[in-house]
Amino acid sequence: MRQLIVSEFVTLDGVMEAPGGEPSHPHTGWVFDYMSPEQEAYKLDEVKAAESLLLGRVTYEGFAAAWPSVEGEFGDKMNGMSKLVASTTLRDLDWNNSTLLEGDVPQAVAALKRGDGGPILVAGSCTLVHSLLEHELVDEWRLMIFPVVLGSGLKVFPETPRKTPLRLVDTQAFGTGVVVHTYHPG
Repeated sequence: MRQLIVSEFVTLDGVMEAPGGEPSHPHTGWVFDYMSPEQEAYKLDEVKAAESLLLGRVTYEGFAAAWPSVEGEFGDKMNGMSKLVASTTLRDLDWNNSTLLEGDVPQAVAALKRGDGGPILVAGSCTLVHSLLEHELVDEWRLMIFPVVLGSGLKVFPETPRKTPLRLVDTQAFGTGVVVHTYHPG
């Protein structure tokens, strides 16, 4: 059974939108004020431990535009690993090792999890993350929380009448004030 890990950059008020310079948000690039070599090493180790990326259309398009030109260990891993893309509109996937998930996404992800292989890492992909949460497909949440409040933007956890308990299994703090909380389903 493969583990599905959702790893997100998130603000104190739960915003996950536009951390890296996307033009869609008035506070785009909000992670850059707080990044450190230790955090970059954490993210590299996380990606190196994963076998596949699972991405929604918007995140896939952003990553596919940026990562192919990145060199070095991080770029090599991102460009070489399997990318699974959840989209009903994309047809041509130009980024190396990218595959479109066919049919019902929650069913396809559940089948992937039942298969053989290493961890599946989800980054960004707000709509996909909300669907994975709704269908109880997330095995681990890694929330890299940045000490900033944006006041608006897409949030990691959607409005829902359902209570979703989580269990804290690890915390890592960085000198920049950023903290990673790792949770498993409660």
